[in-house]
Amino acid sequence: MQFDMKILVINCGSSSLKYQLFDMDNEAVLAKGLVERIGIDGSQIKHTKTGMDAVTHITPIPDHKVAIKLVLDALLDKNHGVLSSLSELSAIGHRVVHGAEEFATSVKIDAKVMDALKRCIPLAPLHNPANIMGIEAVTEALPNIPQVGVFDTAFHQTMPRHAFIYGVPYEYYEKHKIRRYGFHGTSHYFVSHRAAEMLGQPIEKLKIVTCHLGNGSSITAVDGGKSVDTSMGFTPLAGVLMGTRSGDVDPALLPFIAKAENMNLDQVDALLNKKSGLLGISGLSSDLRDVESAAAKGDARAKLAEDVLNYGVKKFIGAYAAAMGGIDVLVFTAGVGENSASTRAAVCDGLEFLGIKIDPVKNDMRGKEMEISAAGSRVHVMVIPTNEELMIARDTKRLAF
Repeated sequence: MQFDMKILVINCGSSSLKYQLFDMDNEAVLAKGLVERIGIDGSQIKHTKTGMDAVTHITPIPDHKVAIKLVLDALLDKNHGVLSSLSELSAIGHRVVHGAEEFATSVKIDAKVMDALKRCIPLAPLHNPANIMGIEAVTEALPNIPQVGVFDTAFHQTMPRHAFIYGVPYEYYEKHKIRRYGFHGTSHYFVSHRAAEMLGQPIEKLKIVTCHLGNGSSITAVDGGKSVDTSMGFTPLAGVLMGTRSGDVDPALLPFIAKAENMNLDQVDALLNKKSGLLGISGLSSDLRDVESAAAKGDARAKLAEDVLNYGVKKFIGAYAAAMGGIDVLVFTAGVGENSASTRAAVCDGLEFLGIKIDPVKNDMRGKEMEISAAGSRVHVMVIPTNEELMIARDTKRLAF
């Protein structure tokens, strides 16, 4: 293993690119940034060297190839960069949304992996093409650097068949790979393993429910370190109420709404993904902070949206405790899970029968890594800020050489 290992983590969206550069000797973030509006008017790169103010550069960015060049230029910049030469980069790690059944673990990227990623495009038509473009842009700019793909779906590939098969004709699974996949796997993996570390217990002996609650949310049952069930499904639309996503609904709603509102299926799909959730119920915002504020001022629909979210999370915790035959640890993470004390309190209220009790004083905090269980709580209730980028960097370090 080489010394002074620097790993760049890249997360490509259809019109954006997030990045972080890690010094893996101490896992410190040297720099991070965001390229926005790729291929759209008003594109820009916002770059931050650790310890310095962010610098924003507005410039045309027609594609991911140009975006990657701008990122590399920013890392080399004399004033705000952190590299004297690109030869200092040891490897690149990529977040890839969908690995389907092709990938149960992170992998070093080669031609066969790229072919498999392209086969997964129909399962994630908005995300995987952008991930592929990012990999291809890096390959063109730095043809000799090792690259690793880390998949949102990989952690959930340990689910048993009875947890991922849908009640549709089995031939559709065989022909079209229609099944539950789950997402946020890197986050669920990170926080479940971090919880075991914090408790000083082997994860193989723990039954953990992890609640990744943000604009997109998912709940996962982690039994002995393995995902055995998760709330998102074939797509990230399933599960609990989210910012603009409906979560679970009766499938018959789709044709009903289509007929009642004279919509086609694409329009109904957009409705459930982009106009539903907290936004749809409250009529105010997809941001829980706005919804909580309105609810506190007496807005009935905002309060209802809050209640639907909390009730849905509570149901999944109970279901997963039943599925695993118990629960030892409950973890809250992501934007809402880490920062909303009221959400954590409402979700845990009524779960005392499972041994879940939180301390209201400990719970009154935002974004800290700590246990918030009350004295006498049989279940460890924890808040653990997620760090998917660090997880990607660690997998890249492990696999690249």
